[in-house]
Amino acid sequence: MGNKARYSEGEELENPLGAAHMGLIYVNPEGPNGKPDPIGSADDIRETFGRMAMNDEETVALVAGGHTFGKAHGAADPDKYVGPEPAGASIEEQGLGWKNTFGTGHGDNTITSGIEGAWTPNPIQWDHDYFDVLLNYEWELTQSPAGAHQWIPTVASAAKKAPQAGDTSKQQALMMTTADIALKMDSKYLVISNYFYENPAEFEATFAKAWFKLTHRDMGPSSLYLGAEAPKEELIWQDPIPALSHELVSESDITSLKEIILSSSLSVSELVSTAWASASTFRGSDKRGGANGGRILLAPQKGWEVNRPEQLAKVLNKLEAIQREFNAFQTGDKHLSMADIIVLAGCAGVEKAAKSGGNEVTVPFIPGRTDASIEQTDVDSFAALEPLTDGFRNYFKPKHKSSAEEMLIDRSQLLTLTAPEMTVLIGGMRVLDTNFDGSRHGVFTDKVGTLSNDFFVNLLDFGMIWNASSDKQEIFEGRDRKTGSVKYTGTRVDLIFGSNSELRALAEVYASEDAQSMFVYDFVSAWSKVMNLDRFDLM
Repeated sequence: MGNKARYSEGEELENPLGAAHMGLIYVNPEGPNGKPDPIGSADDIRETFGRMAMNDEETVALVAGGHTFGKAHGAADPDKYVGPEPAGASIEEQGLGWKNTFGTGHGDNTITSGIEGAWTPNPIQWDHDYFDVLLNYEWELTQSPAGAHQWIPTVASAAKKAPQAGDTSKQQALMMTTADIALKMDSKYLVISNYFYENPAEFEATFAKAWFKLTHRDMGPSSLYLGAEAPKEELIWQDPIPALSHELVSESDITSLKEIILSSSLSVSELVSTAWASASTFRGSDKRGGANGGRILLAPQKGWEVNRPEQLAKVLNKLEAIQREFNAFQTGDKHLSMADIIVLAGCAGVEKAAKSGGNEVTVPFIPGRTDASIEQTDVDSFAALEPLTDGFRNYFKPKHKSSAEEMLIDRSQLLTLTAPEMTVLIGGMRVLDTNFDGSRHGVFTDKVGTLSNDFFVNLLDFGMIWNASSDKQEIFEGRDRKTGSVKYTGTRVDLIFGSNSELRALAEVYASEDAQSMFVYDFVSAWSKVMNLDRFDLM
């Protein structure tokens, strides 16, 4: 997928995509959509690296440091000499694919990106030549032997050359990609490039930290690092939380707190919705997000549309009052964090909802979360965790090329959920009335707030006929087959559990007449999993 297909109307890179150009490293090196436009390339670079939480200094350092080494390969026309990809290649190529028939097919005859040449005169040595070459030479647009847009020094620049990779007795001209020229043409990047050129030690330090960040930001908090070389420094992009330093609440405290929470004016829907909003930001891809740290109390999370800020503020104020009163009466260093009471309140809500349906359950709760401060929160970086879709709360912003049900699968895999876990959570969240906007879409029950399997029973009821309410096919009406009257409304996320064969099979299990208890216990299990996804201390 190239540049155009990844941008929505208004020329904004579609969320949650990171790279501006699929199949290439971050951006198209020739420029946006293959056009050699350095200013447009700078925009793509800033957007793509920004989505990796890199600022301009880190971005320039990474580009320059990465291009200090090595070369790009575009010895000839790939359409003429490069064969099909591994999946399309013949069996004797043994899954390698992209067979190159130009010359030897390797070394100086290699064809990969189509760009050809090295950035610096010493491409196998760490030095500071990149900025010297970029800033002190004049560059003119040309094409590589493969036909790709790239830039070479003008004749007047009297530029140095680089040794050929396959035969160091020969030389070849230096080159820059359009993405490199962007660091010279963009006014902000140029200031940084000049600073690093004049202060090489600062460049090296910035590159080292940015490289560590780039290669480690999917590993979660520093507590997961292993080995003697793991740095002791705590970095804000690791989403640090305070170390546990207080005595934890006891089982009797937990029982008492549940009673206090349930005797407050907060509803099951409010308790469950708030706990879900806190915990469901977790991403298994990079181990960010989750309930630990209590960042739902902080910007930007407290203001996210999906979290219903007004309702959220009401719930948090009530829980904070309960927490303060509890902590005030404790002796020693026993303490209850807000991160803990938010999850505890959600567990209490689930227990109450199950009891309303005739099922006495104890939802597991393990204390030990702590509360992060705003100083420990990179607000800009944390904003990337904002759900632009959350099928569990029937939240979907229409700026997506993917459907709501496809985005539900994406959200579920980030939460490391299995198909049965996703299914049971959807069914439970609907009857507990957790839709982000308070709508009744998917609330297929007349016992709202009771944890029951009604969602599945009524979705699969053959007495219902479903039709789209508009040509957009986003909202659907479930009408009584005999009377024609509308009984329920649902979204694509709701109806996919009757439409998709695999999900329907799971829905039929939970819709069974004898499945109520199994549904409740499975929901509790999946709920507990989500609430503890970021409890790395329990591993």
